[in-house]
Amino acid sequence: MKINWKVRIKNPIFLFQLLLTALTPALAYTGLSWEGLTTWTSLWDLVVQAYSNPFLSGLIVIALYNQITDPVTKGFSDSKQALSYDKPKEDAKW
Repeated sequence: MKINWKVRIKNPIFLFQLLLTALTPALAYTGLSWEGLTTWTSLWDLVVQAYSNPFLSGLIVIALYNQITDPVTKGFSDSKQALSYDKPKEDAKW
């Protein structure tokens, strides 16, 4: 299992996706909306509530697994090309 964490952590989109992946199931399960998270205390309470619930914790772990794995490579690794990067690839064309 080889994942190029050094490059992934440098990519702000990856970090934002991880945050959304961890918070969205908790918001959905508890019935809260983003507007309900107006203080750090409310965010902390959501995190505590989410991780004290085994079912919700399982959903979050599954969501994080789905976020981290690369579906176009075999197993739980980055491709050889992705492992050779020193920074996120910039020449992607949309």
